[in-house]
Amino acid sequence: MAGPLSGIRVLDLTRALAGPFATMILGDLGAEVIKVERAGEGDNTRGVGPFLGDGYSSYYLSVNRSKRSVTLNLAAPEGKELLLKLAKSSDVLVENFVPGTMAKFGLDYPVIQTHNPAIIYAAVSGFGQSGPYATRPALDIVVQGMGGIKSNTGEPGGGPVRVGASVGDIAASLYCAIGILAALQERVVSGKGQMLDVSMLESQIAIQENPFARYFATGEVPERLGTRHPLNTPFQAFETKDDWIVVGITGPEAWPLFCAAIERVDLLNDERLTSGWLRSQRRAELEPIIAKAMRLKTTAEWLAELIALDIPCGPVNTLDKVVDDPQVVARGAITEIPHPVLGNIKAINTPIRLSRTPAIVDQPAPDLGQHTDEVLKDLLELSEQAITELREKEIIKSRDSRAYRYTRFYLGKRSPPSP
Repeated sequence: MAGPLSGIRVLDLTRALAGPFATMILGDLGAEVIKVERAGEGDNTRGVGPFLGDGYSSYYLSVNRSKRSVTLNLAAPEGKELLLKLAKSSDVLVENFVPGTMAKFGLDYPVIQTHNPAIIYAAVSGFGQSGPYATRPALDIVVQGMGGIKSNTGEPGGGPVRVGASVGDIAASLYCAIGILAALQERVVSGKGQMLDVSMLESQIAIQENPFARYFATGEVPERLGTRHPLNTPFQAFETKDDWIVVGITGPEAWPLFCAAIERVDLLNDERLTSGWLRSQRRAELEPIIAKAMRLKTTAEWLAELIALDIPCGPVNTLDKVVDDPQVVARGAITEIPHPVLGNIKAINTPIRLSRTPAIVDQPAPDLGQHTDEVLKDLLELSEQAITELREKEIIKSRDSRAYRYTRFYLGKRSPPSP
């Protein structure tokens, strides 16, 4: 069954994470994604470990499924011309270069638009296409710091802590995918394309809805709170007899039940504790009482008791436990993708579950330049002779099945094997 984006062609000039994650989402949803990589080198994450088999980067594999790979030397006039021809027949172009890079290639939005007025040109960058920081490079850790999220993540009195996933990259990728879908929908009405400008910094700000709302309301700068919530108590992780558990109490019904569970019904008589907000004002007094009670039973014992009372709770799982969790298994949140060399490889399934036109995760990340010839033949109608000439000029590169031919560029440890 075709995915909901079947018939949409995406020209993917992204690399690393902020960008490839967005185009992977579009590919999972059925779009034809053509990943354009540097001839002879490819996406730099091809050289990032740990590696599977004979040099396949697990990083690259994790965010580049559902795509085809074409190699092009965009610095050469012939490579630029091929890219423009591909853009003419594409619905979307996505890039995440530092602003100004595509203009140096002569491939920025004003140029692409003249060749295809209906194209959606999406640019993901650290700070956006304008402003004093526009041409500065950025990484996930940089925008986590500059966007404020590191300042309120960590234990009270401690230093700033990086969030345990690349939320700077991922948030921008998600907003990029959302913006592309919105622009495609608008194009149905207008028939016109447009440019989408996504900033990693602004995306990082956008996902901190509550910290900024509290700052705007009170003028107080949010501080590091550890695992707890600023507005509700208890709403955090507690140490148990053998591990940790997360408990979240909201609404008037749950608090009496929780007090009964921890055998502290005396707390119900304290009018200062009748709401989550009031309890948060008395957190310093209340937290040690709850923490002491929670250490009396194991996590499994608390889960059984609290779940029976419909109190929101859950274990603090390490990733090995997440993979084996019955709910995760039942929903197929972890899947396997067949790979021609590695066999079946584990992958995170898409969380987008559509009833009639489901997203499909069954195509592994491509080898570098794996689809160059077929794309040039099928989409641009180039002859075998023309493709051979492009290869001789190193405008394109032949397909190599073993990815470590390209990791040597970054690792410098191994020589390429014989063809």
